[in-house]
Amino acid sequence: MRRKSKSTLVLLIPALCLTQFLVAQGKQKPGPEAVIAGTVFRDPGFAQPGASVVLALKSAPAKKLQRQISSPRGEFTFRVPAGANSYVVTATLKGFQTARQEIDIQGEEQINATLLLVPESKKGR
Repeated sequence: MRRKSKSTLVLLIPALCLTQFLVAQGKQKPGPEAVIAGTVFRDPGFAQPGASVVLALKSAPAKKLQRQISSPRGEFTFRVPAGANSYVVTATLKGFQTARQEIDIQGEEQINATLLLVPESKKGR
């Protein structure tokens, strides 16, 4: 019985060490970030929950970087690497025209965006 305990212990200790190492690797400090946060509204100015909000690089709009659904208060938040770059934030919801805003990031900062969804029935106005 004692021999089996020792062999189990010999296998268990390296496994625990490996687990600790992998956990430490996963907790490496990320680089500096910028925050793009905002709110989706609908005409006449009410917060719009459930809108699809997409963040893309302005230089490569077909490549979607991040995607979220606006919160019950219409809010969204994206974290991006700090540094000079241009992004496009779009909000879509069935029955509304797509809202779009360009965002320029220069460093570690927070930029607030406001996206207004207008009903499709108001396109011609």
